[in-house]
Amino acid sequence: MSQDAFPDRDRSFALAKRANELMRDYGPSATPRAYAVWYAYVSGEVPLLNDAVKRLTADKGLLTEFDIDHLHESYLDGQRYAADASVVSRTVLAELAAVSEVLDLSLGSTQQYGESLSTLTLDLAQAQLSRARLAELVASLVAATREVVADNRVLEARIRESRIEVETLREKLETTRTESLTDPLSGLANRKHFEEMLRSSVAEVARGGTLSVIVVDIDYFKRFNDQFGHLTGDQVLRLVAVVMRESVDHSASLARFGGEEFGIILPGANRIDAARIAETIRTSMIGRELVKRSTGESLGKVTVSLGVAEYRRGDTPASLLERADLCMFAAKRGGRNRVVDDASIAPSQAA
Repeated sequence: MSQDAFPDRDRSFALAKRANELMRDYGPSATPRAYAVWYAYVSGEVPLLNDAVKRLTADKGLLTEFDIDHLHESYLDGQRYAADASVVSRTVLAELAAVSEVLDLSLGSTQQYGESLSTLTLDLAQAQLSRARLAELVASLVAATREVVADNRVLEARIRESRIEVETLREKLETTRTESLTDPLSGLANRKHFEEMLRSSVAEVARGGTLSVIVVDIDYFKRFNDQFGHLTGDQVLRLVAVVMRESVDHSASLARFGGEEFGIILPGANRIDAARIAETIRTSMIGRELVKRSTGESLGKVTVSLGVAEYRRGDTPASLLERADLCMFAAKRGGRNRVVDDASIAPSQAA
């Protein structure tokens, strides 16, 4: 196939070259997500992403793995979900238009049938009707009735088809919605969904009850990634997700914020309950030895630092999460591989 078949071929290679240069200069690694973000940036097709990249690089001089994940999820993944929703919406509208057309035909047929009955009633009201005329009227009524019955059968069949189609579309919409709220790597909720659940939980506990939040961060994750590669790093992220699931009951909400940070919402749990769960996660991670799948090589153990915060009257979702985050950083400063709750740090830090 000739190059002329791809008029933008040279431009696409030029964009790819520039994306690779920026990825090397401003990014920690050359992951597919990083390439997608930088390619979108140099192509200029997502202006909001460009603005976000400029702000981040101006502030920090680079993009971290967390930044790449956040940019990809916020500006690139969302476009696919929006496109899916748009396709489904157009299909639903087309389906509704088809049903409306069938209903119009049915109403027209019913109206016509009603007019035939009215005419028949008037004719029957006449004092003198010949046998031939009566037979003619009955035949007319039978024909009109058969036509209405046939139209109704078509309508019923079309409605059945539409019901199946609408149910299929509903399932597709639900799948798209779920994907838009899920971190694809860990299978946990993403940052957007976590924030929605936290808002709902804080609003609920403000009316009474208890609520705690745990923030989990993998220790030395960047060093681990650099040493063993991103595929192994992904294996670590999935392991943390598995341990978190095993350590909580069905009422908890689990999320991966992006990068190596995770969050847990625990409705009905006080600080002591939450700290106990956090300690279970920490010790369970220590008890798991990571093995490289391709070679069977032992990669040692992975540890996590955890911060715990309990809801206080007047807390907002942001203040509660920030306090849990501060506790997690206190655990990092204290030597990592530990749990710190908001009763264990200075009041000025927890404020």
